[in-house]
Amino acid sequence: MPNTPPLISEEEIRSSIQPLDQSADMQFQKLTLEDCEIELAYLKTVTDAKAIHEQLVKVFYEMNNINRFSSYIESHTGFKEIQSAKQVMEDVLCGFVVIFVFNKAYLVELSMFRYNDSEDASVETTIQGPQKALSEDILVNLNLLRHRYHNQTLRIENAPPIGGANRLKSVLLYDTKAVDEQLLKEVKEKLSNLDNSLIQSIGQLQRVFSMGKKTLFPIYMITERPDRIIYNIARGKVVLLLEGTSFALVMPAVFYDFMSSMEDLYQPYWVAKFLTILRYTGLIISLILPGVYIGITSYNPEVFRVQLALSIAGSRAAVPYPSFLEVLFMLFMMEMLVEASIRLPKTIGPTATTVGGLILGQAATEAGLVSNIMIIIVSAVAISNFVVPINEMSFAMRVVKYIFIVAASLFGLIGVVISLLGLIMYLVNLSSFGQPYFRIYFSENMTIPKNE
Repeated sequence: MPNTPPLISEEEIRSSIQPLDQSADMQFQKLTLEDCEIELAYLKTVTDAKAIHEQLVKVFYEMNNINRFSSYIESHTGFKEIQSAKQVMEDVLCGFVVIFVFNKAYLVELSMFRYNDSEDASVETTIQGPQKALSEDILVNLNLLRHRYHNQTLRIENAPPIGGANRLKSVLLYDTKAVDEQLLKEVKEKLSNLDNSLIQSIGQLQRVFSMGKKTLFPIYMITERPDRIIYNIARGKVVLLLEGTSFALVMPAVFYDFMSSMEDLYQPYWVAKFLTILRYTGLIISLILPGVYIGITSYNPEVFRVQLALSIAGSRAAVPYPSFLEVLFMLFMMEMLVEASIRLPKTIGPTATTVGGLILGQAATEAGLVSNIMIIIVSAVAISNFVVPINEMSFAMRVVKYIFIVAASLFGLIGVVISLLGLIMYLVNLSSFGQPYFRIYFSENMTIPKNE
């Protein structure tokens, strides 16, 4: 089998893989035996370290002859003839090892796929998209991400250890062509200025990052999905991986990021737009519906038609307290059911909370503690709140709706309008690493950096 074509020199091949030199997972390994010297170049995140040792390093020292070793490489099942310098870069990104032997170069495939080392996504599930989530092993995560983004501009950089006592390994990922240098500088400054707190998870790290800007709304995104990570890296964002946790931190993050699901990318265009509109509609319902109910029943019943107003008044005839307390009582019960579903074992959690909610609602209605219309409203609010795809934003909106409830109990529908305007003004003034936070839409037309 022919060796490297003479037109492709060793210098050309080295130059082709030079963009990977600054990546933390790029490995150059020299092997020397008497007068013989070879060099291996590979990405350790996508290659099998055991296979490299057994099939290359060990064999080289056992043969003790450079010509025999070259013949062995050419007969290897993973051997691939080099046709161009560009091809070498593409193959290295896919798990090939480049072997430099006396001004010659060989390619041997010793790739490793670690999909079976990670579990399926349990927090951000999709129907048609990839099912795998991140693992608690940072090397497994890097393997998953490298195999999803075969681009020479992907940079993996070792960050300072996180946590004063436990010193967890951390890694930054970004695209050198797409990332904003100022953003990258700010992220590195935040990491270098961390205090000596004990940090054990990405969620805790996000909280430490946000201490200077105590906002209810998340300005960093936590995700478990490799496809979402790659999607954000291609858009110029920076991702932080932490050893021992199966989540990643995406920076910066704006409002739209928390209202979009990866399912949108795998559905037809108009289906994706419909789902986006549905989420925003659910968000508005979960925010203002309890406040609107209080405002109308307590201050502005003339908003309803006479028949509907009489129906609501009839259902509330036996309720011994104002609608404000009625709403608070049912919402607090619903919050307790949600928390209980999280704490209970997965096998009985959904069943227990569903049965508990049905019994609670029926008993409260029959006892005259709440009206029938209140059961409908609370159910609509609970369902709408879970339409938000990212938990951090969902939790924030669960808290914000109580501001609307208090405002409605004091000022009626005017209070709801004032609260909504105040919320919009607050979101407009927020930013994440200099990016305006209140971006409710993002164009899908983006330029993905390409291999050259």
